[in-house]
Amino acid sequence: MRALLACLGLSMLLHPAPSLAALDAAACGRLQKSGVIGAGAPVGCDRLSVVRFPYVDFSGVHHDDGEIMVLAAVAPEVGQLFRRLHQRGFPLAHARLIDHYHGDDAASMQDNNTSAFNNRQITGGGPPSLHAYGLAIDINPLQNPFVQPDRQGVVRVSPPAATNYLNRLAARPGKPARPGMAESVKALFAEYGFTVWGGYWDAPIDYQHFQFSRGFAEKLAALPAPAARQLYLQRLDRLRRCLQPRPEASAGTTCALD
Repeated sequence: MRALLACLGLSMLLHPAPSLAALDAAACGRLQKSGVIGAGAPVGCDRLSVVRFPYVDFSGVHHDDGEIMVLAAVAPEVGQLFRRLHQRGFPLAHARLIDHYHGDDAASMQDNNTSAFNNRQITGGGPPSLHAYGLAIDINPLQNPFVQPDRQGVVRVSPPAATNYLNRLAARPGKPARPGMAESVKALFAEYGFTVWGGYWDAPIDYQHFQFSRGFAEKLAALPAPAARQLYLQRLDRLRRCLQPRPEASAGTTCALD
């Protein structure tokens, strides 16, 4: 028993639980300098937190330096979410903050990076993306591409190397299984409020993308931080009770609770 406890203790040291860090003035300055956040952002630095977590990559190597930036009101649960991904052995290629790429979403996707906050518009222009609220997460863009058909029927795949993943079967006869695909974790993301999956969209289709509903994101952003946290926890309790009878249901349509 002592040996087992010692082994478990060592495992916890090697793969620590997720931690949270509020943004200080220096961190906020770096985000502003890199173009990740600006004056028009729906939420400011004071509303964001960095979640640090362990993960395993596609070679089976464990990392303790995963980072993702989200709205502070949901940060503890995002930490739980990534802890569960790690426990499942769900691989992530990289998990770096978007300022590592100077706010360039295309560069982040090209590097197969998992990310969240970035003050930008939705792809193609328009209102702020849910990433600008810290309430959208993109996972493994190479395995989960962004697919955009144009009016002539020509399909643009981002990142370009992701064309091998347009067939969404993880297991195919005579071919090795393909880990890291979003379909296997969409129910888990829904449990934490990310009920909208871009894989359900028609055009574009965004397999990497999980987000809150826009209406609820705007409510959270408009509230003071403590009230936003309370509202999120209340909604999360209702959401999980809704999901409980059928956790694999299409949460984006049956349990959005907006």
